[in-house]
Amino acid sequence: MKAVRIHEHGGPEVLRYEDVPEPGIRADELLLRVRACALNHLDLFVRAGIPGVKYNLPHILGSDIAGEVMAAGELCRRIRPGQRVIVSPGVSCRQCEQCVSGNDNLCPTYTLFGTGIDGGNREYLAVPEYAAIPIPDSMSFEEAAAVPLVFLTAWHMLFARAGLQAGEDVLVLAASSGVGSAAIQIAKLFHCRVIATAGGERKLAKARELGADHVIDHYAQDIGAEVRKLTGRRGVDVVFEHVGAATWPKSMQSLAPAGRLVTCGATTGYDVKLDLRFLFSKQQSVLGSYMGTLGELHRVLKFIFRGQLKPVIDRVFPLADIASAHRHLEDKEQFGKVIVVPEPG
Repeated sequence: MKAVRIHEHGGPEVLRYEDVPEPGIRADELLLRVRACALNHLDLFVRAGIPGVKYNLPHILGSDIAGEVMAAGELCRRIRPGQRVIVSPGVSCRQCEQCVSGNDNLCPTYTLFGTGIDGGNREYLAVPEYAAIPIPDSMSFEEAAAVPLVFLTAWHMLFARAGLQAGEDVLVLAASSGVGSAAIQIAKLFHCRVIATAGGERKLAKARELGADHVIDHYAQDIGAEVRKLTGRRGVDVVFEHVGAATWPKSMQSLAPAGRLVTCGATTGYDVKLDLRFLFSKQQSVLGSYMGTLGELHRVLKFIFRGQLKPVIDRVFPLADIASAHRHLEDKEQFGKVIVVPEPG
């Protein structure tokens, strides 16, 4: 089969489209023909190399996977060949205390396709049956691949970590990202007032189309000042952060008393400052968030399958041209998800 692997870390030029052996499956696994795989910034980080993290090379990237089941192991009971499915990005042992308590994203062995194990940038993939979730016939593989990681992450951030309540004010940083576009929709679904940031009028217009009540151009406007103006100097109840150092001071400045800042990333840097005087005197909270549970993925998918939340796709590239897809994402040209698809067959 064809796959894209990295044999060393570096720029898009290290992505090699090449022949690799087709995988076998265990008794509790499915053989999936990959029909679409979405990119995330995580792919760029792993490709470039994350300091202190060692990967077994060659390595296959790709966490967001959709496809068709070609074969099922003899212990599989829920999923059958021919079904169209998406794959949970995260896998865990399913046996430890955290897993059986429903906190599988806290499992000591928890990892993602495309990071700790080979991912979906290939034609065929073996996946555990528990990680496969059937999708409706009305949903394309490209739409399905645009869903799991970002909608799961946004749902976990807003509800499990930040405790979002209906009608609250929410600031969403970087609306053009996959997780940002998901957060806008989820917050609006629960009747929140959403202020979203993006760079340039085209992206601001798309944020409005997704439901943002107010938009801020983070290249041309002061985020903190605009938020305070829009909220009558109060600030927002929840700041949805994933940008990191570039926006952190303004994000903290945007919090209302008893507000919660929740973050899942550090795209522009991890070294940030925190003024403890404001944190304790205003009774604010700073919360970390990583992925979400398999149960939460099933929960958010109910809204996806009903059409109440919609994946946002920017562009689709052939798998053979994945280097161009990486460059497109790195250049911050996208609004929504960038997808790669193997050759039909």
